[in-house]
Amino acid sequence: MIKRHLAVAAVAAGTLLTVSLPATAAPAQALKLRGGLTLYIPIEWKVSRHGDGVQVVTGKCGKPKGWGTPECDAFYILGPSHIRRGAEGFGAYTGKNPFYTAGDVQPCPINKKWGEVVGPKVSRGLRQVGPGHKAAYNAWKSTCVTYSSGAVRARFTQREWYLPKTRLVVVDQWNTPGLADTLKNADWN
Repeated sequence: MIKRHLAVAAVAAGTLLTVSLPATAAPAQALKLRGGLTLYIPIEWKVSRHGDGVQVVTGKCGKPKGWGTPECDAFYILGPSHIRRGAEGFGAYTGKNPFYTAGDVQPCPINKKWGEVVGPKVSRGLRQVGPGHKAAYNAWKSTCVTYSSGAVRARFTQREWYLPKTRLVVVDQWNTPGLADTLKNADWN
């Protein structure tokens, strides 16, 4: 009988030792945006505001200058003034075409010596941005090309989350790890 109790106690102790405790969340900062949207981002990410746009630097960056800063590992949360001129040729951004504020070839986000070619679309749908809000989501297959010959030097995907009622668009050209989950777990106040 004592052997049986010892065996049961050993199994119970082994079970307790294998139960995993919940991981503690990494320290985060609250980034408050238009319409009561709040994102919780890692404290290592640096926030730079430029008018009604926000550049969130997530890695290497010389000097954040807002939308289109080449060679700056960042994503952007852009407001109404950017949306008004966010389509190629400076028309209004609607989400039907890539966010591209130019009529010519812009510098590649990866290397400013190359040009950026955005499109074609690779996926489209709706994505959750906090409780009760869905964003129109587009991902655009894009390339970086030489200005002289148009030879492809790099590839990237431009991801966009568009919230037309809130008048915000999130643009990510660096496949920022954790960004989709950050948006999904946002709060609205």
